[in-house]
Amino acid sequence: MAYNEELATRVRKILTPHKKQIEEKKMMGGLTFMLRGKMCVGVLKDELMCRINPEIHEEAIKKKGCRTMDFTKKPMKGFVFVDSKGTASQKDLENWIGLAVEFNAKAKAAKKKK
Repeated sequence: MAYNEELATRVRKILTPHKKQIEEKKMMGGLTFMLRGKMCVGVLKDELMCRINPEIHEEAIKKKGCRTMDFTKKPMKGFVFVDSKGTASQKDLENWIGLAVEFNAKAKAAKKKK
């Protein structure tokens, strides 16, 4: 199993208001939801990945089930993984996705590879 289908379905439902601006891409061994052409949230195995405002990163990682994304073995400020303890309730999942959607409006898109 590359990613938790149930979690991906829950994420899709929360992102429904942005449906026209969402593109799903399989990447990093999981599923990534691109909003306005920028990485926003994803599901990798049983964890939620969120791209959040780097200014709130330190506060975010203090929350239940959250840790700095270290997928590349290098900690990435502004990217977090949230495990099932932090996404079990609908309210918690909506909160994490809300933070990612909010930051997405300000985030810069990754540079296109030539």
